[in-house]
Amino acid sequence: MARPETSNDPGSGLRDPFDSAQGRPNTGIYVHIPFCQAICNYCNFNRGLHDAGLRERYVDALVADIHNSADPTVAADTIFFGGGTPSLLEPAELRRIIQACRDSFTVAVDAEITIEANPESSSEEKLAAFRQAGANRLSVGVQSFDDEELRRLGRLHSSRAARHAVGSARQAGFDNVSLDLMMWLPGQRTADWLVSVETLIEQQPDHASLYLLEIYPNAPLRDEMARGGWSVAPDEDAAEMYLGGLARLDAAGFEQYEISNVARPSTRRSRHNLKYWQEGEWLGFGCGAHATFRGERWRTVSGTQDYIGKVSAGQDVRLDRRVLDEAERLEEALFMGLRLAEGLDLARLHQHHGLDIWARYGPDLTPYVSAGWLVHEPGRRLALTRNGMLLATDVMSVFIGGTVR
Repeated sequence: MARPETSNDPGSGLRDPFDSAQGRPNTGIYVHIPFCQAICNYCNFNRGLHDAGLRERYVDALVADIHNSADPTVAADTIFFGGGTPSLLEPAELRRIIQACRDSFTVAVDAEITIEANPESSSEEKLAAFRQAGANRLSVGVQSFDDEELRRLGRLHSSRAARHAVGSARQAGFDNVSLDLMMWLPGQRTADWLVSVETLIEQQPDHASLYLLEIYPNAPLRDEMARGGWSVAPDEDAAEMYLGGLARLDAAGFEQYEISNVARPSTRRSRHNLKYWQEGEWLGFGCGAHATFRGERWRTVSGTQDYIGKVSAGQDVRLDRRVLDEAERLEEALFMGLRLAEGLDLARLHQHHGLDIWARYGPDLTPYVSAGWLVHEPGRRLALTRNGMLLATDVMSVFIGGTVR
């Protein structure tokens, strides 16, 4: 896949994060909304059950925290509302938070502003109000178009509701809609997965994320699987699901640009998420949010009540603040950049980190090139092939502990 050129298209995700008027990276703003109507049995995110009164106090704290962090020299071009279920916000609350960001930072007029939503909280009326409040990208957590699979995951919506949510989003004026699907679900066969992929394609989204279900040790789903006699398919079936799903998306006109993400060609890549993969910067607001900004990293207190209390008392909610050393920055650049379909830009790596990746790692990487897992274009790029993406962890292990010698 050819390296994309940068673009001034407001919908483009191809901007180099190192391009900005101040000579600094364009910054992303992540806002965490921790509330859910129900807790999915597989979820490991920072979230809790929705309470309207608590949500109102939380939004007040978010707005105050953002204002307390005001810095007009920060040029931001993305805002991402993640969760939890951000679509449980009232549209007026979403507007307040977006306005707080615009008041506190220099937010681009054409900023990509994403809100995650679940189908059960995505009526056309509410989505239209979110659009009017300033959101211009919607990410819908579908996970599956099979009702039995949704039931096993503890999801509240049906396949029909998911399809309806996409239609509602279009009617509400969203022209940038992303859908999430999960594969390797309990009891799921390859054929079942491919039906969900085909149904996704029928909805004509602009972007899609395909995730492998990860069952955490303390997840209730683990016990439910034991009680129900459910199991996940063998590893080779998971590989078949991944490759088969991407092949269907290829045929439908999508481009894979990251291990788990596809988009309509050139215009609908997630500008915000690209910051994570391209050494970008982002600020994080809300309980449990993380930030990487101007060479530093920190996280925010994880408890919702704790966050509200500390902001209200004028106390610092940032924890574990530290300066990233060169070894960490380089290792992350290698790991995250290799997730992209175009791979590592070798010239940029050399420019920003002084690393000739092939001179240092060539002998260890050559077997992966010979096996067809990696593509090496000398002086230009190093990229995983699609089959190599199935073994990305093995390839990336070459870089562990060896980035500074």
